[in-house]
Amino acid sequence: MLYGRNAVSEALKAGRSIDKLFIQKGDKEGSIIKIIAEAKEKGIVVVEVEKSKLDESVLGEKHQGVIAYSAAQDYVEVEDILEEASKKGEAPFILILENIQDPHNLGAIMRSAHNAGVHGIIIPKRRAVGLSGTVAKASAGAIEYMKVAKVTNIAQTIKELKDKGLWIACADMGGKVMYEENLTGPLGLVVGSEGEGVSKLVRESCDYIVSIPMYGQVTSLNASVAASVLVYEIVRQRHFK
Repeated sequence: MLYGRNAVSEALKAGRSIDKLFIQKGDKEGSIIKIIAEAKEKGIVVVEVEKSKLDESVLGEKHQGVIAYSAAQDYVEVEDILEEASKKGEAPFILILENIQDPHNLGAIMRSAHNAGVHGIIIPKRRAVGLSGTVAKASAGAIEYMKVAKVTNIAQTIKELKDKGLWIACADMGGKVMYEENLTGPLGLVVGSEGEGVSKLVRESCDYIVSIPMYGQVTSLNASVAASVLVYEIVRQRHFK
């Protein structure tokens, strides 16, 4: 967490990876205007909040109306993820996450994805957790090896991946049981949050729906558990037929 106008301004100039910028509501004068403009130019989400929220975040330190949350690891482009697969001579295996807001879930997903051979993870810029310190800790070191791309529009990114030859599977209820679906070849797997699931627009952008069989009274799994079960079914189909 960075706070104070000079600290945040210099971080922006230096090209530091910043997830979100919190600006005090109603405070848009002087250097704050430049900070907001530079953040927006770099595609950083800017959120206006009450002064009390900023005060609470810095525990009484002087924030001068601005707090930035920097990423624990640099983000990459989607092309970098595809290049990673190409370098390894493997069919692309990408995890696309929508609405994952719990940092512990994202960290756990990264850990499973890395060990399952996923080439990279795609997350949205808005309404989702970024690469925070908590995510880094929960990933147990996987954050150092996993490529993560942050995109503005998940549905549009899915279209671009399909144009590059990937099939996109969506993890959701009511689909074909994952054991019966072909999950080999160039693949992107979409996983949503356990509360909201995958949005209608993103679901409709996918090629097919896959489901985890459920036999209990609780009809959903934690997002990180669901992602782990699915990625390892893909591992089984790719390497252990």
